[in-house]
Amino acid sequence: MHHHLDFHRAAVPATRRRLLANLALGAGASVLGPILTRLAAEESGVAAQLPRRVVFLVEGNGISAQHFVPPGVVRPHAAINSNEGHVTDAQVFREVGLAAHALPFCLEPLAPFKDRLAIVQGLSGRVCEGGHSVNFGALGMYGGQRGPAGETIDAALAKGLPAPFSHVGLGITNNPKEVLVQNISAWDVGQALPTMCQPDAAHFALFGSVADGANESFAANANLLDFLVGDLKRVSKHLAGPERAKLEVYEASLAGMRSRHDQITRRADRLRECSPKPGPDYTSLVETERLDAHVELGTAALIAGLTNVLTIASGCGGRYFEVTFKGLGITIDKHQIGHGVGANGKTGDELALIIRRYHIGLMAKIAAKLQAVPEGNGTMLDRTAIIYLSDSANAHHATCWEWPTLILGDLGGRLKTRGRYLEYPRYGRGGHRTMGCLYTTLLHAIGSPRDSFGQADRALGREFQNGPLSDLLS
Repeated sequence: MHHHLDFHRAAVPATRRRLLANLALGAGASVLGPILTRLAAEESGVAAQLPRRVVFLVEGNGISAQHFVPPGVVRPHAAINSNEGHVTDAQVFREVGLAAHALPFCLEPLAPFKDRLAIVQGLSGRVCEGGHSVNFGALGMYGGQRGPAGETIDAALAKGLPAPFSHVGLGITNNPKEVLVQNISAWDVGQALPTMCQPDAAHFALFGSVADGANESFAANANLLDFLVGDLKRVSKHLAGPERAKLEVYEASLAGMRSRHDQITRRADRLRECSPKPGPDYTSLVETERLDAHVELGTAALIAGLTNVLTIASGCGGRYFEVTFKGLGITIDKHQIGHGVGANGKTGDELALIIRRYHIGLMAKIAAKLQAVPEGNGTMLDRTAIIYLSDSANAHHATCWEWPTLILGDLGGRLKTRGRYLEYPRYGRGGHRTMGCLYTTLLHAIGSPRDSFGQADRALGREFQNGPLSDLLS
């Protein structure tokens, strides 16, 4: 089904479009501003007002940089040791056009999107320390082994791309019965964001308001929120100082919840149209089936406008990476594969390539679903970037000398990602840059610029880690 954002536009009176636009402008800094702006943009078709979206697809336990090298491209590399894989030995920045090259085996599912793809090699993340997983550090660019030391890039982007659900986190762990974990995303220091691991529970959390029989309870929730806000206001009148300040914080939180409730109510028809119909995959114990369901669910949340930032985490976090991909016919877990153990007549690296190709196929599914949805003068994919990386950089026991990354989509022309293989000089060489610079680039692309992101690498000068990547930012 095509979910056309310009649905019935011709039948909508111009006065309604003007009303929505005026409401959006009048909302100012209120929490209703983003949703009214979105509705006005959908009615008018003005591309500049349409939202941008970012998706992170994070695979646990390392990605060999060699897996992303197109056939015919010679990549200078130097082995650190057998457990850390190979890292670039490039002395200068270089670019290779993908048009003249086939994609490597694990990237073949992205062939239909090759002209929208950038393969980025050589960026470092040494501040993240390393190990089987750097946990929150992968998206935060800090030592995240002991918990969130700051916000992660998906949260930072969510703050600049407001939606009813600021951020949606979905994923799997090595335990198929896990319901919710905190493993990779964080709103701020010590404030981890959840990764929902059960697709059926995530479906209810996102689309439960339009499920059969849910209307009455959803309306009751609204009444309860109104009562609580009113009660807090009455009580706060009789208080002063710190006590009143605390109540005002609670009141603001409840008001935010009530606003999100209103936003969801306003798009109830849209939610019904976009809501997936949960099938066996939503309660499956097979990891690939659960991931397939998460991709369907997360993409539906993007299409419905519930969120503009989605993170799908596959076996991420030091406690959760030992996933066995039985759905791919593999009988050993990723920990054994990371140590080079083979099975089913294949080497450990061959098994890793099969698992990687499956995940890249998920990336292609997300892109195809968004490309099928008209928006403005193009499709939803035109204003989206899908980022693929690992939570432990380039190897099973990563020390983050480099961090292989894929970027599909250009965020409405804000990124230069069209058919490019980019390789930055090795760590410490002139022209080397860090993953923090990539995250800074994304923030610049959505209109929330910063000079840097994450913690500074004390072994590198400012020129290596401050500012966006000029080679990627339009």
